[in-house]
Amino acid sequence: MKTIFERSRSGRRGLLIPPCDVPEVELDSLIPRRFQRGAPPALPEVDQLTAVRHYTALSRRNHGVDSGFYPLGSCTMKYNPKVAEDIARLAGFARLHPLQPAETCQGALALMHDLERYLAEIAGMARVTLQPAAGSHGELLGLMIIKAFMARRGDGERRRVILVPDTSHGTNPASAALAGYRVVQVRSGPDGDVDIEDLAARLGEDTAALMLTNPSTLGLFERRIEAISGLVHRAGGLLYYDGANMNAIMGISRPGDMGFDIVHFNLHKTFATPHGGGGPGSGPVGVVRELVPFLPVPVIEKGPGGYYLDHDRPLSVGKLHAFYGNFGVTVKAYAYIRSMGPDGLRQVSEDAVLSANYLLSLLRGHYDLPFDRPCMHEFVLSARKHKELGVAARDIAKRILDYGFHPPTTYFPLTIAEALMVEPTESESVETLDAFAEAMVQIARDAVTNPEMLRTAPHTTAVRRLDEVAAARNPVLRWKRRDSEKGEGA
Repeated sequence: MKTIFERSRSGRRGLLIPPCDVPEVELDSLIPRRFQRGAPPALPEVDQLTAVRHYTALSRRNHGVDSGFYPLGSCTMKYNPKVAEDIARLAGFARLHPLQPAETCQGALALMHDLERYLAEIAGMARVTLQPAAGSHGELLGLMIIKAFMARRGDGERRRVILVPDTSHGTNPASAALAGYRVVQVRSGPDGDVDIEDLAARLGEDTAALMLTNPSTLGLFERRIEAISGLVHRAGGLLYYDGANMNAIMGISRPGDMGFDIVHFNLHKTFATPHGGGGPGSGPVGVVRELVPFLPVPVIEKGPGGYYLDHDRPLSVGKLHAFYGNFGVTVKAYAYIRSMGPDGLRQVSEDAVLSANYLLSLLRGHYDLPFDRPCMHEFVLSARKHKELGVAARDIAKRILDYGFHPPTTYFPLTIAEALMVEPTESESVETLDAFAEAMVQIARDAVTNPEMLRTAPHTTAVRRLDEVAAARNPVLRWKRRDSEKGEGA
């Protein structure tokens, strides 16, 4: 397929701009000459139909939930109802200006106020802020709150350690390091849960918090979560909940009831916002009552005169996001929660867990299963025995593309060799799960009878297997015109 630059022809136009109907201003009066271009930018020159066809063709090469099954573990790439998109586009929401006075946007403030309380109820928290723009942004805020709380308590200087399990999402230690903490890893036990003895040995007067995902990235529920919470709190630390896997527990169990002090949500994973492609995301943070004073400003409050933004919060960690978060994303989450209701949210989690265990039952025996116990919304397989045949998890992932499916997550968690991490979500039909399982079973058989087919996959995609090492070391990030094309426009 040609690039848009290769389709360019000098002088070709996609539209005609009418004559300027306002007084023209000398460019030199606006932009110093040293910053002005000496020549127009070398943009492609194409007609409108060529541009439309080119980008439409590119879009068909993308894989997304609207075009196929996307069982990417630990990311909840599920189908989201389009009605939430429509509601977010309503003029009363979409055309608001962030600098409007509060009295002119009471509907938006009421929506955010109510959404905060819905999320607080779902997680068992006292209050929630919607400001963080992503889950990692929420992690950073949670750590800022921990730091402010510890400083207020008088032991902030000595509590400089954040504990993370060896199966944690990579953003956990990254956020902790960014917040100025020293990161210490806690081992998993042979059953996949946190090793209680190792945790107890690492807790001390320097511990600020333990960051934990429950269910874990292994797709397993931490069965000793109450004991973990007790150990952390008795050591004077706080318990942080990474909400990336909340799709498994909504309406069934709440982090606050497990003993967590801080929770971040991923609205772009669990609550009806399309996930992937760089955003938009939203990572609200909920806290227990003791930590409410440290929430970022402004906080949405309701008074006799209506809803308002409260900036008078002397213990607040400050402002985290321009204006008040990704408002369009929060509208979608509000619409999703209201349309589902408590029973619907619970069914989402029950169906997600059922789908994962059903798919696991179909694949058990064809792949290694590191932890043979019921999973939650996702599970981890291993291609260790296939690696002995010369077929790696990467090869299996490449081959599944030929069947029209997006690959599972590979090589994560890092504690599992040749890991394949699968999350079917609640939104896929049993026919889709059956088709995916059949493809995975056939791939496992082909690893024995025709391993070269897997090692050279994919075979049906527009782009075949790339040299990933060369791409990482010598990335080609822009198109360069060849000498033979110089006469045909840029």
